[in-house]
Order: sequence, then structure tokens, then C-alpha cells
Amino acid sequence: GQGLPYVRCKMGMSLDGRTAMADGESKWITSDESRVDVHKLRAASNAILTGIGTLLADDPSMNVRISHSELGIDEDLQIPGPVRVVLDPKLQTPANAKMLSLPGPTLVVCSDDNPTHGIALEAAGAQVVTVPATEQGLDLHEVLHFLADQEINEILLESGATLAGAMLEQGLVDELIIYQAPHLMGDSARGLFKLPGIQQMSQRLSLDITDVRQIGPDIRITATPRINEDKPRFRS
Repeated sequence: GQGLPYVRCKMGMSLDGRTAMADGESKWITSDESRVDVHKLRAASNAILTGIGTLLADDPSMNVRISHSELGIDEDLQIPGPVRVVLDPKLQTPANAKMLSLPGPTLVVCSDDNPTHGIALEAAGAQVVTVPATEQGLDLHEVLHFLADQEINEILLESGATLAGAMLEQGLVDELIIYQAPHLMGDSARGLFKLPGIQQMSQRLSLDITDVRQIGPDIRITATPRINEDKPRFRS
């Protein structure tokens, strides 16, 4: 059988592990240097994956916005940008979402296909795709199988705590890249991963830290979760 794509989950957080204020405000937690580093990660990915919560809160572009020279490649080289993928079970993506007006494909993955809105989204430039749903939302394994069928084998997950937590709990994240900024945001700010399955110490998700480096004023931590050892991999 064919393996699933390699998923890198990128997160930005404060020193006390917070990603946004209680009201959802999350602009620019990390530095310019970290943002350049993220664009390099995007450029190295076939797809950028997010959820409808992030799209509705931030209206992100999810594209590569640094120069060829910053990427260290020849100016004349045409590199296709990553495909943007939005997990949107109920088709709530607005037809005027910023990413739909940008070059390159945007896939909107839904469950219950609302045909009229699907048509409006496709007219706005999206490709609307249906996958089965579970009680928790879209079947994330099915989403990754579908993306593998599109020959997408490296995914950058840039989402909020809900989707990132679900992907992590289901063993679908291969690598975490966490940018930690030298701020404190307080205990009412939002945490990094929503992991409702963890109620006691014995249920903690263990990671292996593979790299730690300073990027501008921030610290970038690269880690691999141990939970995903059974995940079928792409054979490269």
C-alpha cells in the first residue's frame, strides 16, 4: 500500500506555551527572522494544510513570500508554490477568502457537500473535494490518503490548536517545528495543542527533540512524536 504524506506541524508560541490571547488575537507572536524561516519551510512543501477555524480567524495567504535569493535558488528557476488545503467540513469558506485570489490551487475539503456554496467556491477558484466524516469532523486519514493520491508527499500543517491536536493524537504528525518567542502571554491565553485525550501524566505524548537553534530572538525546536511509529510512510 501507498504511504501517507510526511507531515510537518509548524507552530509559533510564547515562552509560556501560548499561541493566542483568549479572544483569538495571534498576530506576530514570532519575529521577522522566524517568518522568513517559515517561508523556507513552505517553499519546501508540496502542500500547506490548515483548518476552517484558522481561515475564518486570520484569512491567511498560505503562500511563499520571500525572494529566490532568500531561498538560495536561481532567480530564473520557476518553482510551483505549495497547494493550499483547507479542511472545511461544513463548507464555511467564504468565496472572497484571500487565498482563492492568489496564484496556484486551493483545495477545500468538505464532508456534507452543500452544492450551491460548492459551486460559488469553485467559481471563486477553489477545488472542492469531499471526504468521509467522523463524529469529530473530517476523517483525517482519508484526507491524507486523498492528498497522497495527488502525489503530495510533504505537507506543512499550519493550523490552530484543534486540527494540530487531532492530527497529533491520531499519529499523523511526523515532525513538529515550534518557534518559541521570548514573551509571556499569561495563563488565560490559548495553548498550543487541544489534546482532550490527555487527563493524566501517563497519557502524555512523548517527543524526541532532534534540533534546537536560535533564529533571531526566537528559539526553533524540531521534535518528532513517538506516537506515530505505526504510520505508513511514503517510500521515497
